[in-house]
Amino acid sequence: MKTPAMILAGGRATRMGGGDKPLLQLGRTTMLGRITACLDPQAEPLAINANGDPARFAEYGLPVLPDSLPDHPGPLAGILAAMDWAAGIGADRVVTVAGDTPFVPGDLVSRLAAAAGPRGLAIAASRNADGSHDHPVIGLWPVRLRSDLRARLLAGNRRVRALTDAHKAARAEWSALPHDPFRNVNTPEDLAAARSALD
Repeated sequence: MKTPAMILAGGRATRMGGGDKPLLQLGRTTMLGRITACLDPQAEPLAINANGDPARFAEYGLPVLPDSLPDHPGPLAGILAAMDWAAGIGADRVVTVAGDTPFVPGDLVSRLAAAAGPRGLAIAASRNADGSHDHPVIGLWPVRLRSDLRARLLAGNRRVRALTDAHKAARAEWSALPHDPFRNVNTPEDLAAARSALD
């Protein structure tokens, strides 16, 4: 069994003016289309974490799972949904990828797994001239952490960094030169830059 992966598409995209950022056009497909094409050879099965009507993702043919906690508590809720889903299909770990990071590398899963080691937890990082920068929403998570994560969220702790630090997450690092493979598309300017990068 390959490692399952969930694309976190549950954000409210306030800086983009609302809507579903992963469904924005980028090249010949959408950001979500690029991410699924990249993950498909690496991970199996795939799923999407999103709230609201799942029909808007129907063309991708993937399960769409909402947050298990109300009031949009942020990316940790999506990671919890990923862990719960993975546990339900008999997996002991799951990869998560933000739905607004359309340039994720083709060796993401293998390098996260290599970095995770016996502890089983690793997050992505990128390095440029200014140093190393963590991208903790993009990671490999052992499902045994889901009880702790659920307790943290119910206590109001929504910081991904607090979870990764508490469990001493390993880091798998990629070069950010000439482009960071984990850059987010948060604003219209970011989207324009991402489209330019494809030219």
